[in-house]
Amino acid sequence: MNEKEFNRIVKYMRKHNSDQAHDIDHIFRVLYLAIEIANDEENVDMDVLIAASLLHDIGRKAQLKNKNIDHAKKGARMAKKFLLDNDYSEEFAKKVSNCIKKHSFRSDNPPITLEEKILFDADKLDVLGAIGIARTIMYQTQTHSNLYNLDEEGNLIHGEDDKNNSFLHEYKYKIEKVAEKLYTKKAKEIASKRMKIAQLYYDSLIEELEETYKGKMLIKKII
Repeated sequence: MNEKEFNRIVKYMRKHNSDQAHDIDHIFRVLYLAIEIANDEENVDMDVLIAASLLHDIGRKAQLKNKNIDHAKKGARMAKKFLLDNDYSEEFAKKVSNCIKKHSFRSDNPPITLEEKILFDADKLDVLGAIGIARTIMYQTQTHSNLYNLDEEGNLIHGEDDKNNSFLHEYKYKIEKVAEKLYTKKAKEIASKRMKIAQLYYDSLIEELEETYKGKMLIKKII
């Protein structure tokens, strides 16, 4: 891929940039992580990987407007059309499209090719660590979700039994499970470091909240 092609794809990606949690900085972090992972692998189609990394979240804007839209499937269709319209081969456009279609954590269509697995892993790594925690809270705020929820008695729900969305719920049902879903050796190595940071934040948040809500027992003695 030459510089002109790279810049053309970046320009299209910027037109479809969505929210702060999936912004241009996220896109480039995923690209850089994908390249780092690819350096530990053999026979990676770097052109496919670079294009897919840059375009993997172009369907996010549509999903934000309509929650019934799957951003991965939408983005895959958009990317394929864009590439074909710009004279890329059908085979290349299909490979990039498939990478995008299969990058979602909640997808029932898991990655198969090496490029698909690398993009999946790179995107998931950006959910872990200090960056991942910050991004998750940003997205929860944007979608009007709570940091945490309480049960009917006013007790903190740690996430496992939470029926409503919250950061704690997202942590238990996504962030905590990310590392075990990864495919490549390099991604697993990076995840092991980042997961320690994520776990520390979750544990610290729980500890602080539990300490704070002891006050509900004290106030009963006052009023």
